[in-house]
This record gives sequence, C-alpha cells and structure tokens, in this order.
Amino acid sequence: MIYIYNDYGGTHTTSLAAAYHLKQLPQSERKLSAEEILNVKYFNQLTKEDFGKLILHGVDEDGHSVYTIGRKRNKYVVPALKEMSLLLQEKFKFDEKIVFSNTSPTVPFIMSMGGFFSRGLKIDFIGVPLLVKGAKQCCDNVYRLVQNTKEVGRTTFSENVIVLENKMYK
Repeated sequence: MIYIYNDYGGTHTTSLAAAYHLKQLPQSERKLSAEEILNVKYFNQLTKEDFGKLILHGVDEDGHSVYTIGRKRNKYVVPALKEMSLLLQEKFKFDEKIVFSNTSPTVPFIMSMGGFFSRGLKIDFIGVPLLVKGAKQCCDNVYRLVQNTKEVGRTTFSENVIVLENKMYK
C-alpha cells in the first residue's frame, strides 16, 4: 500500500501527517511543542522547485510507503495521479492500494499566513512563529486525519486507488 498526503505546499500539514503516520511524533491528540514541530522532516523546508514531486518520508510499521506532494492550487493533480495509477495498475497487473489524503482542510489561517511569509516572501522571523502557532492549532486535526487515513487503508474497498478529501477536518 502507498499513502500520499497532499496539500497546497506539501511542507507543513503534509509533513506533520507523514510524521504522525510514521510514529515520529507522539501518537496522541495533545499539542506539539515548537521544538517537535520544527524538527519534523521537511517541515517548512521545501521550495517551489519541490511542487509536484512525490517525496518519500519513509515506510510505516506495516511496510507501507508514505509520501507527500505539494500540488499548489491545481485541482487536477490528484485526479491525474489517480488516473495514472489506475492505468499502470491495469497495464502491469498489480493491485497495490494507493490512498491520497488531502491535509488542506486542517490548515488554519495563521498557518497559511506563516507559509506565505516564510516560504513565499522568505521572511522567516515573521513566518516561522506563525507556522508554529498554526501547527499547534491544527495538530490534533492532523492526527485524527492520519488515523482515519490509515483506517481507510486497512479496509477492503473494491477500489485500489482512494482519494480522501477530508472536509470533516476543517
């Protein structure tokens, strides 16, 4: 199975989701510390050159690969990846389940502003504190989103490629 967490930039909530999924963060709904947030692999470190790239974060305890992708505002990235996955599965006769999980609904406004200042304008002294505050606000939603994503992955749907929009985590 392959898990792919996706959002606008692919460096904040997706990185947190991958870290929760891989048990690199405490497995609870408690608030994270600034140090825990800033030590998450790829958190606030990707650049515009990384948009659209699948980034491997690791393999979970069940042997499943965990990736992230920043898709910008393009609403066609995930549907295109789904169609490509289905095409490859049919052509090469493999049935690896792929779960795309959108982390965008978890992003609070303050985190969007932090990302804009830090990644967009390169003003980290304003952006990073906003990102940390935003991550503290949304970490419980991200944790619950990951738990749900893993549960969906464990279920036996007839579909091999599943897209989760996760609107209930707004």
